[in-house]
Amino acid sequence: MAHDTDDVPRPPLDPIALNAALTRPGGMWRGVDVLPAVGSTNTELLARAKAGAPHGSVLATEHQTAGRGRLGRGFTTPDRAALTFSVLLRVTVPADTLGWLSMLMGVAAVGAVRRVTGVPAALKWPNDVIVPAEVRAEGATADGKLAGILSEADFSDPDAPAVVVGMGVNVSQTRAELPVDTAVSLRGEGAADLDRSALLGAVLGGFEELYTVWSAADGDAEASGLADAYRGMCVTLGRRVRVHLPGEELLEGTATGVDAHARLVVEGPKGGRELSAGDVVHVRPGS
Repeated sequence: MAHDTDDVPRPPLDPIALNAALTRPGGMWRGVDVLPAVGSTNTELLARAKAGAPHGSVLATEHQTAGRGRLGRGFTTPDRAALTFSVLLRVTVPADTLGWLSMLMGVAAVGAVRRVTGVPAALKWPNDVIVPAEVRAEGATADGKLAGILSEADFSDPDAPAVVVGMGVNVSQTRAELPVDTAVSLRGEGAADLDRSALLGAVLGGFEELYTVWSAADGDAEASGLADAYRGMCVTLGRRVRVHLPGEELLEGTATGVDAHARLVVEGPKGGRELSAGDVVHVRPGS
């Protein structure tokens, strides 16, 4: 596998084609805006939300300079090597269902990655898009993180709370360009297609289908089928896990389910616990 940075083209996103494909009468997406560079698509889109940006606004960037992951982790990527974008949702569902939105994005992303690139992506609870160790391209012994998803909400308008869901997918990075050893790119995993515009279109198309049904079900993940779709893609289920909980607590056990509130159910030494937050490590046999 080649590892030079100049042997794979990195064309810019095509906003004209994206808008032509995604914005239509009666559809969810109002427009895709592509910035050459921005600190964080989530931060910028939240600011636009406060200024009145509509439901269905999409913001992408060719170069994110101050992206944030969960727990405030920072990262940057080379120009046009990743697919980095955020969507704005003016939600009408109950507030206690909003935890499903980042997971909904995860389901849309896994479906799109599988269809467009052929890479066998999956989900790690709650919303990391990974390539599981057993299907990695180079016989790796650990899962590889392909994408992270971060949701942020603004409740300043109680009648139409704004939720921004952002995602960064590693697309054409070489191993040397990835920030940590546990990260992988579509390129490194043998993707058949590295076209970021095609991938973004597929993610947004899948998201719209899922969101439309989930929203019509008033955020009920069970009734809308979202919970089952998520469970079918989540390889955390059935695994031995080590969970780093807030307050330095460590829980080890078996992940047995994801409940209707998007919580991970872990059977530990003291019985089952429902977790709404925590860093999960998939424990491999013998570790």
